[in-house]
Amino acid sequence: MAEQILFDVADELAQRSLEIFEATGDEEIFAEVTKIIGTSSQTLEEAFKTAVRVRRAEKRALDMLADRKASLGS
Repeated sequence: MAEQILFDVADELAQRSLEIFEATGDEEIFAEVTKIIGTSSQTLEEAFKTAVRVRRAEKRALDMLADRKASLGS
């Protein structure tokens, strides 16, 4: 149960950080969030960094698949 809460919180923070990054292009948002949560929970810090990497990888893969799908229609 506690592990699921950890992942849920980390993923929520990652998604919100990525939204701000997408809107501003400011990579510093990730370092700022990492610093804030790292002072209280190293476990959450690591889960957050992992969630950011996973979400970024997911976006790249989905973008590639969308491009491939679009090229099939041409």
